[in-house]
Amino acid sequence: MCFRKRFEAAVACAVALVSAFLAISASGPAPALPAQDLQHAVSVVNIEVPVRVFRGDDFVEGLGLGDFEVFEDDKPQRIEAVYLVKKTGIEKKEEKEKAYAPDVSRNFFLVFELHEYLPQIGKAIDHFFEQVIAPGDRLFVATPVKTYHFKKEAFTRLATKKMADQMRDLLKTDLALGNSEYRSMMKSLTDIFAMNVEWDLKQLLYMEAARALRDHKYLEENRLRAFANLLKGIDGQKHVFLFYQKELIPVLPGLDDFSLAELNKDISFDTTKVKRAFSTSSIAIHFLFVTNKPGMHDDLDVGRGNPLRVVLIDQSDSIFGAFRDVARATGGIADSSANPLASFRKAVTASENYYLLYYSPSDRRADGRFRMIEVRVKGRGLRVTHREGYYAN
Repeated sequence: MCFRKRFEAAVACAVALVSAFLAISASGPAPALPAQDLQHAVSVVNIEVPVRVFRGDDFVEGLGLGDFEVFEDDKPQRIEAVYLVKKTGIEKKEEKEKAYAPDVSRNFFLVFELHEYLPQIGKAIDHFFEQVIAPGDRLFVATPVKTYHFKKEAFTRLATKKMADQMRDLLKTDLALGNSEYRSMMKSLTDIFAMNVEWDLKQLLYMEAARALRDHKYLEENRLRAFANLLKGIDGQKHVFLFYQKELIPVLPGLDDFSLAELNKDISFDTTKVKRAFSTSSIAIHFLFVTNKPGMHDDLDVGRGNPLRVVLIDQSDSIFGAFRDVARATGGIADSSANPLASFRKAVTASENYYLLYYSPSDRRADGRFRMIEVRVKGRGLRVTHREGYYAN
């Protein structure tokens, strides 16, 4: 199943959470949702900005109103309130003239775009159920086969260890089933290496199979933006953890540079539009790029016990670059590692500690433009992450 269909499944589950039940077809446009940040043309409710401040990899606590500055399209804004949030509790608050009621409930989306089950992924699932998920949280898990919705009540009825065991078993089964076509395509590709045919024919067969493998997974801009728009209608804080395994393809020895260039995989969506869709919906995307090689070896047996050392090229460079930008634009993190458990822990820690800033824009026009937000914090050596902005519509 291609990645597009997995996001469609996630969209379908997100729809069920909207107060008025909405239906969306596989090919129809996403239904419009009310803007969350602006009300009417000039009556601004507030802008909420989750902000994380780090010194190195450590979250910085103890900051208050006087430590932050907010700019919208390079113009300074008046901060109305600041709240320090840890998990689902407000640890500290500072308010000027108005008391806000931050919704710190949590919605988690775990999306597994993997070719195979990895032990470290199982450990990440254990960590999530044992140390992260809590009563009142909502959870969606998207596998290559389907999307699972864990209701809030489930975490008070079932033991978390039992739920983790069930989730690991489901993921193993779904990855095996959902990637059967990928494994078949990879085998067909590598079988060509052992063919005793003329070079021109071997190259022709290889390129046909390699292009099919290249195009096996793709992402559509309208589906990504529909996913973001639907999640915008969900109350509370929203975190998407996307596990994406590096896409490697074996290169036929002797292939010319022109043919190699043809196998490069380009993204098929406008990164700016996608990252702004997630940013305006206040969704934090955490992109966890898993660099483990898929289940194949560098050495291929090409007949008569004659192993061939095969070069593997990465087809997912553009995907990594695009989702790294999306993660940064939404206040999430992007991490590349052969240890997905370590990457996941880093992302979870970032998601559990943050400040919520509230301000009313000085420019109250609902002109449909994307307003850029910049948050600055007094002090040296600090790293600040937050959503990039919002559409004033």
